[in-house]
Parts: sequence; structure tokens; C-alpha cells
Amino acid sequence: MTDRLALITGASRGLGAALAEALAPTHHIVAVARTTGALEELDDRIRALGGAATLAPMDITVPEAMATLCRGLFDRWGKLDLWIHTAIHAAPLSPAHHVAAKDWTKSVAINATAPSLLIPYVAPLLGQTGTAVFFDDPRGGDKFFGAYGATKAAQLALVRSWQQETLRTGPQVRLLSPPPMPTALRARFFPGEDRAALTSSAEAAAALLPQILAS
Repeated sequence: MTDRLALITGASRGLGAALAEALAPTHHIVAVARTTGALEELDDRIRALGGAATLAPMDITVPEAMATLCRGLFDRWGKLDLWIHTAIHAAPLSPAHHVAAKDWTKSVAINATAPSLLIPYVAPLLGQTGTAVFFDDPRGGDKFFGAYGATKAAQLALVRSWQQETLRTGPQVRLLSPPPMPTALRARFFPGEDRAALTSSAEAAAALLPQILAS
């Protein structure tokens, strides 16, 4: 059994699930998502690969749940080697003056506020030697991407600040750029796109893994 531990927030589908499977041979996976059924299916796939996972069906926008999760990780393992954050909300595309209040609120909660809460909780577990990984998607300012672009930009600004602040002290903070993938998120943005031309989540995970695990 590996003693390396990877926390993946947003692990139930898409790139998060693919990275969980890619890391399963070398890491115990702590998989966080709201959808219990999808997490259980992920667990089956991880077990089929000879790996092991701890499932955490939780909402990352609930501070008490995330505090409980991180305290549980500390009590059981005392540390984290890797945190990969893939959780994201894709609000419907619309002109800025038609963004629904509920879509804006949900986008802020998941894309901006949740990472701001998680970073202080997870950073002590990563210590000086762990790695945190986030993913770029520079939609800020693109037409019709107001809610998503603005809240993703806020997340990226926070991550870049943390990245600069930890250059000498650790943990390592990495901001990676995945290729276009046929995910549910992308389908909401580009419903008529030829999905066959996109990179599968599994292929993207395999391509990103060397960057994630680089020392």
C-alpha cells in the first residue's frame, strides 16, 4: 500500500476522475465531490487498477464540511502529498446584463469562495514539500462568459498570489493548462462542437501527470 496521499476536489467526473485513476497506482486517493454514485463508480475503477480510495461525498462550498474533512485527513494521515482542485461551476452563457442572480451566486461560491476557504485548510497538510495543482482557463473578458470568466479569473488571481508567496517556502503551487476535453462543462459552453476532435480526459490526465508529479 502506498503512503502517498492525493486529495482531489471535484473527483466524480471529467479531468478530476481521470487524474484519480491515473494516480491510483502510486497514491491513495481522497475523492471529494457531491455525487455519491459517481464517486462509488470511481472507487470501483480505482480498485480494478489495484488502488485504494477514500470517498468524501461533500459540498466544497460548506466551510464546516471542508474543515471536518481536513481535520480528518490530519487525524488519520497527518499530511497530504498532493492536492488537485478540479471542481468548477459552468454558469450558462449569457450577456453580462442577463446573468441570473442565482447563477452568479453559485459561480462565486464554487469558483472563487470555495478555493479561498480550502487553501488555508489544505496548506498546513501540504507543508513545505507537498504540491497543489489548479487549472487555467482564461475566459475572463470573453463575451457571454461573464459569470464563469469573472469567477474563474478571481480563482486564478488567488492561486497566482499563493504561488508567488510559496516559491521559497513551499508547498509547490502549479497552474496547468489542460487541452480541450469533451467534458460536461465544455459541452455547456460549446454544445455544437465536434467532440471527437477533443482530447479525452484520460489522455489529458496522462499528459498532465508528469507536470503534476515533477519534483
